[in-house]
Amino acid sequence: MHYEKITTEILEKLKAIVGPKNVVTDADAMQPYSHDEVTDPAYHHMPEAVVFAETAQQVSAIIKLANACHFPVVPRGAGTGLACGAVPEYGGLVLSLEKMNKILEINENGLYAVVEPGVRTSDLQEAAEKKGLFYAGDPCSGDSCFIGGNIATNAGGNRAVKYGTTRHQVYSVEVVNPTGRIVNLGARLQKQSTGYSLDQLVIGSEGTLGIITKATLKLLPKPKYALDLLAIFDDRRQAMGVVTKIIKAGITPTCVEFMDNITIKSVEKYLNENLQGSDNGNYVIVEVEGTSEDDLDDKAVVLDEVCTENGASSVLVADHNKIWQARKAFAEAVRAESLIVCKEDVVVPVDQEAALLDEILRLAQKYNLVTRIASHAGDGNIHLNILKNEDATYEDWDQRVKANQQELYKFIYAHGGRLSGEHGIGYKRKHLMEEFTDPGELEMMKAIKKALDPNDILNPGKIFDVE
Repeated sequence: MHYEKITTEILEKLKAIVGPKNVVTDADAMQPYSHDEVTDPAYHHMPEAVVFAETAQQVSAIIKLANACHFPVVPRGAGTGLACGAVPEYGGLVLSLEKMNKILEINENGLYAVVEPGVRTSDLQEAAEKKGLFYAGDPCSGDSCFIGGNIATNAGGNRAVKYGTTRHQVYSVEVVNPTGRIVNLGARLQKQSTGYSLDQLVIGSEGTLGIITKATLKLLPKPKYALDLLAIFDDRRQAMGVVTKIIKAGITPTCVEFMDNITIKSVEKYLNENLQGSDNGNYVIVEVEGTSEDDLDDKAVVLDEVCTENGASSVLVADHNKIWQARKAFAEAVRAESLIVCKEDVVVPVDQEAALLDEILRLAQKYNLVTRIASHAGDGNIHLNILKNEDATYEDWDQRVKANQQELYKFIYAHGGRLSGEHGIGYKRKHLMEEFTDPGELEMMKAIKKALDPNDILNPGKIFDVE
């Protein structure tokens, strides 16, 4: 794919749009923008310039300039992605939204918030909590990720079982489209049937169909009663299989999370503290909300019975902060073990999750892979981290990982699953996207991209390549 280089003349035009201080070309200063959270240098690419926008009008002017001069623009939030979606594969411009970081409104009566894309997820959660409200979006990287990136990737997280993914938290978005026009998509309504659902099309499109410059998000009353239970299982399959039994028991949990024993030990080492049941146990963490203390107690009794009947050796009331610190430390614990990691983000129907775990472990043994596994078990999303063996060359390890992927994804698609539950495709998985996606479905996606972005300016080479 051919694009024009960013010339001195283009840089001067960019400076006129955003101001000289917001245009960076120094290699050292740009280096952090050459990658996201994927630490493997094989996936790093340097931009030609980094530009910081502060308004939607500036974003619009930049996109119009990019179309006129034919250089690519890669929108970027906090850079916490795991699929290289914000990496400039073809050079060009990285457009950072980190300075657009204001919470513009929290409306207590209407139960909504209006935010710019650079607002940290945890900052919105805290601001809502101060008003006695609750923002349900909760990616594990909430302390660092931005709302704009959450929307662009349709981030999932721990509470998706009950509250859905990011797309279920969004009323409307202000977007700069690929030709530079500022458009408002969606509305603060409970329902509508008024043409195409373009807001939902942009959500999860990984910055290929528009740049989010403002969002109106749903807020809820803060739950008054909540409880975390930790069920410890000797058998991984019994642990994973408990999810459907919890749902059949009539309980809708907020979260159901799984960590296998070797991952628990990895987290334990990273946090430098002992975790309950770490000798040989596998974790299922269940968070449930209730309308009263009695309701919560009743649900806890049912959960205890269901987990015990399914093979749990113990079911404990967990310390909320401690257990979630352990779960959310998963990614950092893996990083501490190895910077070369293949992070799979596979998803299947919940009733197929135990079978998928069996297949993952079978293939890991077949291909001699070092794995760390955690799962949003309540919605069928397994995070399989494959660490490079210390004694293996990169080439040997990469070859085994790719052979594993071929068998793994054939199994997943045969069981109704998909490549990604929440991390997205980016350019890291686009070859797999091309291989495993239904050709008709892929053709429709490419047609939409071509129609909305005729010059292929906006985040090119992500999700799929446009011929």
